[in-house]
Amino acid sequence: MPHFLIEITYTKPYDQVAPSLTEHRAFLQTGYEKGWLLLSGPQVPKTGGVIIARAPSLEALQNFFRADPYMVRGLGVYRFVEFEPVKRQPFLEDWAASG
Repeated sequence: MPHFLIEITYTKPYDQVAPSLTEHRAFLQTGYEKGWLLLSGPQVPKTGGVIIARAPSLEALQNFFRADPYMVRGLGVYRFVEFEPVKRQPFLEDWAASG
């Protein structure tokens, strides 16, 4: 499966984003359960977030994120960058190579 870096940039001040954080994280959990997400977290300072993912295709990943509360509520813009994980720590071998 292709691998992606997803960068979310907030379009509203963080105090307007924060009330949706619990729902956003619950949404992300569904991506972890699908095996699509490896890690995620806020940028420092909190101007957005970063996610490392894999999915069958860019289109499938973009369709998945259309249900993210941040996207639904217009709280962020998303940038999807496909990359090839040619170098990695040994403990990531199974995740990076599978799919």
